[in-house]
Amino acid sequence: MSAMFRALENPNYRVWAGGALVSNVGTWMQRVAQDWLVLTVLTNHSGTAVGVTTSLQFLPMLLLGPYAGVLADRYRKRRILFWTQTAMGVCGLIVGLLVVTGAAQLWQVYAAALALGIAAAVDGPARQAFVSELVGPDNISNAVALNSASFNSARLTGPAIAGVLIAWIGTGPVFLLNAASFVAVIISLARVKTAQLQPTAPVVRGKHQVVEGLQYVRQRPDLVLILFMVGILGAFGMNFTVTNSLMSTAVFGVGPEQFGLLGSIMAVGTLAGALLAARRSGPRLRFMLGGALTLGIFTLFSSISPVFWVYAVVLIPVGLASITFLNSCNTTIQLSVEPRFRGRVLALYLAILQGGTAMGAPLMGWIGTEFGARWAVAAGGAVVLMTGVAAVVMVGRRSQATIREQVRTSWRRARAT
Repeated sequence: MSAMFRALENPNYRVWAGGALVSNVGTWMQRVAQDWLVLTVLTNHSGTAVGVTTSLQFLPMLLLGPYAGVLADRYRKRRILFWTQTAMGVCGLIVGLLVVTGAAQLWQVYAAALALGIAAAVDGPARQAFVSELVGPDNISNAVALNSASFNSARLTGPAIAGVLIAWIGTGPVFLLNAASFVAVIISLARVKTAQLQPTAPVVRGKHQVVEGLQYVRQRPDLVLILFMVGILGAFGMNFTVTNSLMSTAVFGVGPEQFGLLGSIMAVGTLAGALLAARRSGPRLRFMLGGALTLGIFTLFSSISPVFWVYAVVLIPVGLASITFLNSCNTTIQLSVEPRFRGRVLALYLAILQGGTAMGAPLMGWIGTEFGARWAVAAGGAVVLMTGVAAVVMVGRRSQATIREQVRTSWRRARAT
C-alpha cells in the first residue's frame, strides 16, 4: 500500500475510518443546514444569531476541555466514544424532529447547539487520542493526516448534498440524516478488536491533574507557541460558517445550493492539504508558520472578491493553508507529548481552538452585520496575517533550529515511553 495510506493497513483503523467518514458527511450536512436554518428561517439574515449558535456549539470545549482531557487519560477512550457519539446523534435527531414538525424556535436551536458542544467537548480529546491506540506510534502522523483527509472528503461532498437537499425538502430531513450517520460510528466502535489496540496505561485518579497538564505545557515553549497561534487563528481566521454565510447572502445574494457548494469548494484545498500531510513522517515547524501566513494572505484576497465564483476559488488556498497549519499543530502534539499527558494536552489544544472559534464567532458576526461582510472577512485575515508574522519573529529570536530540535527531542522521548 502507498506510504500515503499506510495506516489503513491496520484492520482496526480501517474499520474506524469507514464509520468516521460516514459520520463526517452527516456532520458537514448538518453544519450547512444549521446555518441556513438560523440565517433564513428563524431570523432575518442575522449574522449575530449565526455567530451565537456557533459560539454555543464550541464554547463548552473551552470550559470543559481540560477536564475532558483528564477523562481521556483516565478511562478507556473507546467507552467514552460510545456515549459521546450517541449523545451527538440524539441532538441531531431532536432538532430534526422539531424542524420537520414546524415547532423549531431559535432558542431551541441554541440549546441543541450547546448540548452538542458539551458532548463534543468530552468526545474530542478521547477521539484524538484514540488514534494512537489504533495504529501505534509509528503510524500516528499518517493516521492523523488520513483522519483529516476523511473529514475533508466529507467536507467536499456534505455541504453540496446539504445545499441540494435543503432546496428540495428543507433543513429538517438533513438533521435527521446526520443523526442516522452516527450509527456508522457506533457500529465501527463495536467492531474494533480490543485485543489489537495499543492503549496507554490509564492515569490513576489524583488531585490537580488538570494543573499538571497545564504545567507540562508551560515547560514546553513549542507547545505554548502552537496554542497561542491556534487560539488567534481559530477566533479570527477559521470562522468559515459565519463569514461564508454572510458573504453568500449579504454580498452575493445566492441560494442554499451555492452556499453549500462553498464548503465543498473549500474542501478541495483542505483535502489536498491533508493528503500532502499524509506523506510527511513527522512535525514540521515551517509548515505551521507557512500555513498561518498563507491563510492570512488569501483570506484578505477573499474579502475583495468581486463576484461569487472568484470568492469560491480563493477558498481553495484558504482551505489548504488552514489544514496545513492545523495538521502541523496536531501532529506535533501527538508525536512529541508524553503518552500520560497526551489526552490533557490534546484537550487543551481543542479547547483553545474551538474556544477561540466560540469567542470569535459573535464578534465576526457583529462586524459583518454592522459594517458589512467584507469588513468581517478582511479583519479576520489581517489579524491572522499579523499573528503569523509575529510567530515568525518569535521563532527567529529563539532560533528556529533550537525549537525544531526541541520538537524532535520531545518526539523521541515520547516514542521511548
